[in-house]
Amino acid sequence: MASFRLLTVLIPSALVLSTVVPTARADANSLNDNLGPREMAVGESSRADARGALSISLNPAGLVLSRELVFEATYGHRPGDGTNVVGVSACDSTNVAPGCFFYRYFKAAPSINDMSFERRAHEFGAVVSKRLSPNISLGVTSRYFDYNTDMAGEEEGSGFTVDVGTVITLQSFNIAVVGYNLFGDDSDQYPMGLGGGFSTRLAKTLGLSVDAVWNLDTAEGESTGRYGGGFEYFLQTQNRQNGYPLRGGVVYDSAVEGTYMTAGLGFISRKMGLDVGLRKQVSGGDELMIQASLRIFGPRMAAPAKRRRSRGF
Repeated sequence: MASFRLLTVLIPSALVLSTVVPTARADANSLNDNLGPREMAVGESSRADARGALSISLNPAGLVLSRELVFEATYGHRPGDGTNVVGVSACDSTNVAPGCFFYRYFKAAPSINDMSFERRAHEFGAVVSKRLSPNISLGVTSRYFDYNTDMAGEEEGSGFTVDVGTVITLQSFNIAVVGYNLFGDDSDQYPMGLGGGFSTRLAKTLGLSVDAVWNLDTAEGESTGRYGGGFEYFLQTQNRQNGYPLRGGVVYDSAVEGTYMTAGLGFISRKMGLDVGLRKQVSGGDELMIQASLRIFGPRMAAPAKRRRSRGF
């Protein structure tokens, strides 16, 4: 109960913070903007453990790491540029053809030199994943995007892009490699990227992950690496029917020479999950991002991997 009361305090406190922190953000990038509360809270990591809807934004190969049907709705807000992100998804990895369908809406209203602008994007697509062997999985995400902007120097665009990822399971840890927007239509807001990650579970209730992602569509010599890592500690009730994941992490972005602290809380039961995540820039700027999601679980089956993991991570 104490953890649940803490969660009820965190949500309104985050909303109050969002009204008083003046953040300026001039760039838009799907590699950073499309993250949900769980992966954001652990330092933008979990590419090697991207189960459920995490497979959409992080690594499509992670979908087969669990066997569950889950529906998820996500909302994010960044007060500095008036960003609002809404996403819905349905992921089913209980059948012979694991897959997800998703839709995401992004809108921002940045202000530069006392001039207001607007960015808007609609995105929908699908994820398919397959376990090639007991230790190797492969996944593909295909999406259609429609991006509009009235900012000078930015181009509008629409079209299809494709991500490809893999997860390799080696005893007590996973390794992931992902290529983003590898094929399809060119867009500055959907750049080609390369990501990788490592995750391990030190105990049934404690997991660690470290990730990195690079934008490959920048000018030669420009630094683009974004590096992060974090932990999740899973508290369970005595009857083991409910749990409270506690998350924390740190991110460093070499492009803006900025450091971010991340944190999150959640509540998980057999039927539903509620998660809240925060990302606060502590150097190189003062960005604040708030994310929350609601998950509804359908049938859940024993995980096919050698190690069974807690629901939260």
